[in-house]
Amino acid sequence: MTNVNLTNGLDTARKQEIKVVVCDILEIDEDEVTETSLFKEEHDADSLRAIEILAALERTQKVTIDQSELSRMVNLESVYAVVAEAARS
Repeated sequence: MTNVNLTNGLDTARKQEIKVVVCDILEIDEDEVTETSLFKEEHDADSLRAIEILAALERTQKVTIDQSELSRMVNLESVYAVVAEAARS
């Protein structure tokens, strides 16, 4: 059985890919971000970076994410959920 988180349906490898994308755009080390650390408040992300994250995730994860989801994408945990939902649609 693969290592899949039942709460969002993403396996560990896919979550790591997403984390790499987010950290690259936010220009932070992977060990600086947790699943619940807030991008804006704790990592100084602005709205432009949020849009960059959305666009990069669409490219790398082969999904389409509505821009209305940006308000939900506040930390890795919520990004995982948004990508998982987009992958199911």
